[in-house]
Amino acid sequence: MSDLRLPATDHTSRPWRIHEVADDFRLEDLWALPTPGGPDDLHHLVQQMADGKDGPDGGNPVGRFLFAVRWKLGALLGWDKPDSGVGGRVATLRDRLPDDLRDGPRGPDLGTAPFTSVFQTHDEWATEYANKTMHGVMHIGWVPDGDGGYRGQMAVLVKPNGRLGSLYMLGIKPFRYLGVYPALLRSIGREWRENAARRASRD
Repeated sequence: MSDLRLPATDHTSRPWRIHEVADDFRLEDLWALPTPGGPDDLHHLVQQMADGKDGPDGGNPVGRFLFAVRWKLGALLGWDKPDSGVGGRVATLRDRLPDDLRDGPRGPDLGTAPFTSVFQTHDEWATEYANKTMHGVMHIGWVPDGDGGYRGQMAVLVKPNGRLGSLYMLGIKPFRYLGVYPALLRSIGREWRENAARRASRD
């Protein structure tokens, strides 16, 4: 896991379009994804993540338990009510898009998590989610891997909602690193290999 965690500059130094759209969000996490491919393969990763079978818990029992606890706690405290999300408490980031991104591909929403797509380009995809505690962005970039190929890179950007949001992000940090990210990254890598083998068999 530690070898997949990246320094913040691997995101902030790149000329991503998300910088224009979410400059008031902070970078919370940055990971290299085990998804080796060619320069034009981002769309395969986007479709995999939108249609993925395992969901954000990576199909892992520990991750599944942590998400179940989170959703139950959110229901009890009213964190996830419709009026606290995108289009309710916060405006969608699509309202901030420059014309070329607004007129370009939007990208798919996630089928297994409440993230809606903001925009997609040849090497970049952004989705957003909000509740009473925060407004978050999952940003997937497609970058050179240093060995002549390319891979995905996942950034998590957040805008906490006041003191509650800051305490919430601090409180869930250990669970993200111990139970969520390890399972999620393994799941993404496993599904990528399976899908890549299927694509190769059709060529």
